[in-house]
Order: sequence, then C-alpha cells, then structure tokens
Amino acid sequence: MPAMLSTLIIVIPVFALIFVGWLARRLAVLGSNATTELNRFVVYLALPALLFDIVAHARLSEIWQPGFIAVFALGCLAVFALTILVSLKRPLHLADAVIDGLNAGYANVGFIGFPLVAVAIGRNALGPTLVATMITVCVLFGAAIVLIEIGLQTEQRPARMVLKVVRSLGRNPLLVAPMAGAVVPIAGLAIPSAAETFLKLLGGAASPCALVALGLFLAEQRDTKPDAAPACLLVGFKLVLQPALTWVLASFVFELPAALSHTAVLLAALPTGTGPFMLAEYYRREAGMTSKVILASTVLSLLSVSGYLYVTH
Repeated sequence: MPAMLSTLIIVIPVFALIFVGWLARRLAVLGSNATTELNRFVVYLALPALLFDIVAHARLSEIWQPGFIAVFALGCLAVFALTILVSLKRPLHLADAVIDGLNAGYANVGFIGFPLVAVAIGRNALGPTLVATMITVCVLFGAAIVLIEIGLQTEQRPARMVLKVVRSLGRNPLLVAPMAGAVVPIAGLAIPSAAETFLKLLGGAASPCALVALGLFLAEQRDTKPDAAPACLLVGFKLVLQPALTWVLASFVFELPAALSHTAVLLAALPTGTGPFMLAEYYRREAGMTSKVILASTVLSLLSVSGYLYVTH
C-alpha cells in the first residue's frame, strides 16, 4: 500500500494539471482560442527555453547515449512502420495510414515526459528525455511528413519535396533550440546570470503550461466519430506494444543500465502526443481518429503509467 501511495503521489499532480486545463475549458473559464495560444506559447517559447537550458548545461555523456538512442528510436519507428502496414490493409490512403502510424508511435515526451520523468526519476534523466524528444519531434515527425508528402504528391518533384521537408524541420523551434544550446558547451561559453534567470523563468513555465494546454485540447468538442475498433488498436499499440518492445530492446538486445532502461520504457509508455493532431489538421487527414486516440490514450495512461511505476518502484 505505501508503494501504491507513493506512485500516485508521483503521477497524480501531472495528470491533475491536465484535468485543470480540461475543466477550465469545459466551464468556459478559458475560451476556444486558449488551446491554440497556450500551445503556441509552449512550443515557441517555454519548451524551447527549457530544451536550450538543458542542453547548454548538459555534459556530453548525458546526451550521447548510443544504446538509449537505438532503443527508443527502434521502438517508436517499429511501431510506426507496423501501424502503417496494418492501416494500408484496411485499406487506407498512405497519408491516412501515416497519421495512424504517428498515433501509435508518437509518445507525448515533450508535454508529459519532462514533468513526469523529473518527478518519478529525477533531473538526471532529463538528458535522455531530451534525446527522446528529439527523436520523436524530428526523426519520427520528419519521416511522417516525408511519407505524407509522397502519398499526396501528384507530380514527381523529389527535390522540391525534400526542400519543403528541410524547411519545415528548420523552422521547428523544438529542433533549433537544443541545437543552439549545444553551441554553449562546445564553444566553452558561459551563460550570463541574467540570461540564466530568464531561461529558468521561461523554461519553468513549459511543463505546467504544456499539461494545461493538453487538457484544453482534450476538452474540445468534435463532431467526428471514427470507428472504435481501429482507435482501440492504435491505443493498444501505443500504451502496450511500444513500451513492451522498448523493454525487450533495452533489457535483452542492448542491455542498457537499469536507470536508462527504466527511462526508455517510461517514455515509451506515455500516451499519444498532440503532434499527430497538428499534422492531421494541417493535411485534413484522420483528425477525428487522432483526437479520439489522444483522448483515450491520455486517460488510460493514468492507469498504465501508474501501474508501471508501481511495479518498478
């Protein structure tokens, strides 16, 4: 019982912030534009400041973890690829199948991962969490954009398509900020105290605002009602298959140290992030399915993540 209580103490504050955002939208304390604006604040200001700060103060050994990189990347990419193959047999258009692949393999590392890992494991695990975020928002997201563009391409213009993808990634603040932060330790620079305070204040807002923004997003009313069976499959792939595969890779293939293995599995067990919905809305593909998967996986992850932390406590 004490172990279960300690697990709930770790998990409940994180999900309580999500609930606060959901309740604020349902009670109309915050309006319909709050979701977009708060999300933009997190993506373009607060989270980049946090990522810059982490990288600028990180030692190379904290970031460069080849085993962890391989485990987390293979876990999410394998689930992503498997989901696309399964979805194409339904059959779906390649663009729709890719969105489904993101729903099954895109863990909410940026919004939920940082606050949860900081509380459950400690700040020493923020380096690997940053790596997992980069893999998710750059490698996985980039691969999805390439495949969607291929699926929607009506003319054979590979050079233009590649340029479009590169431009998209180059404007991604979640990629640019840590790359800029890496210049600090590489060049042997020191961050002025005033800049340190600025980064701490702005970066400190990332986690709570991200969780509230996620709650606002989940509270939005949507008219579309996708089939339940495919949604259940995607949620199962996200909450069960991805962490299970990551655990096998971490424990038996790459034999990671216990702390790194624990971090990798915990991050893989997180619910679907909002990145897939951004693409679904942008391309007008699978938006109803995506919103349902995000909502269901987030609610169910309260049980699955709590259960994992309880077992590994």
